[in-house]
Amino acid sequence: MAIFVILKLGSNNSIKDMKAKEIYRKLEKDFHLDQCSDDWSQMDFNEFICDNFKERYMGLVLDNAEEIEKIYTAVFPSDKVLKEILDKDENNILIFTHHPSTWDTTVTGFPFKDMNKDLLVKLKEKNISLYCLHVPLDANGYFSTTVNYAKEIGVSFDEDFAEYYGVQVGVIGGTNLNSLKDLVNRVEKAVGHNVKLLKYGSDNIANQKIAVVAGGGNDPEILKELLEKGIKTYVTGIVSAVGGYPPAVEFNSLAKENKINIIGSSHYSSEKFACIKMLHYFEALGIKASFVEDKPDLGDIV
Repeated sequence: MAIFVILKLGSNNSIKDMKAKEIYRKLEKDFHLDQCSDDWSQMDFNEFICDNFKERYMGLVLDNAEEIEKIYTAVFPSDKVLKEILDKDENNILIFTHHPSTWDTTVTGFPFKDMNKDLLVKLKEKNISLYCLHVPLDANGYFSTTVNYAKEIGVSFDEDFAEYYGVQVGVIGGTNLNSLKDLVNRVEKAVGHNVKLLKYGSDNIANQKIAVVAGGGNDPEILKELLEKGIKTYVTGIVSAVGGYPPAVEFNSLAKENKINIIGSSHYSSEKFACIKMLHYFEALGIKASFVEDKPDLGDIV
């Protein structure tokens, strides 16, 4: 099921003077949270986390502001992102993130880590709330992670694939490129750093068709679906077995066995374009919004 958010950008229906709860209701409706599911049960649900988020793992995470004067978007609520926002010494702020946890491959075990509790205290003091859409933003649509990543690297949106929590999160489309080398160069230009190429197949892009899944696309079930569709070039975010992720080993073996070329560009860099796109959403509502850059963790593509 693909979920599409319909929004007339530049409309006169500004809600810049609305209460925070009205903005949350708007997000809830536009991103069809009633049709989505997610799981962040591994989080430490401390006293700062909303009860509603503890129950369904999406939407409002920190409820600290009644009015919203400005919005910052980010991929992860990392220390770097939260400190940068706090250093601005602003009040009545909403932080919109794709994830409710940070991402750190340098630590042992599961790479998703809880937000810094000391910073949560400061966010509350400054009336700074946090709202998270993970699966609802991954679901293919105008603001989604994969659709915007594919667009950034010049891949058309021709077909949905790759189901995740009941929604379609992958894109299959065409490119004007023929060579794998040119595609690697284009992806590196888009994300701004070196990427990981798992070259198991041809130097050319078969039929100029590419599959894209932003974020954690190192799943063997995705490759099995691509094999059925005859796709031999795949662009994603994570390609390494971070946190001891067992399917990643099968993923790599399956790609090698079937000569599928894979480009990994990191969790952060493949998903940031959706959070940048969300600026259009908030600005169309008459609210000032800015994207907060973070440092990509390249440990997930080594």
